Amino acid sequence: MTSLQKYLEGKIDFEGQKLVERISHYAVMELAIFAFFLGFLFQSIQMTFMVFGVGVGIVLAIIIPPWPMFNQHPVTWLPSKGTKEKQQ
Repeated sequence: MTSLQKYLEGKIDFEGQKLVERISHYAVMELAIFAFFLGFLFQSIQMTFMVFGVGVGIVLAIIIPPWPMFNQHPVTWLPSKGTKEKQQ
């Protein structure tokens, strides 16, 4: 149960966030170009949207779950100093 909870927590680091952003930007741009040319080749707007929609679904399946490859550089936080109450 703890291993399942570890994967469902959704922790990714800052480098993982950059990787997700790059993957999503480049993949969606390439999908749009590919879908446009495929739709132009077959003269079908329906095929254009279908290819683009399926491609975006695949990209979402890749980038939404917190895969371990997105948490390879975890941030180590400094320990807390403890709070001191102000004396007046």
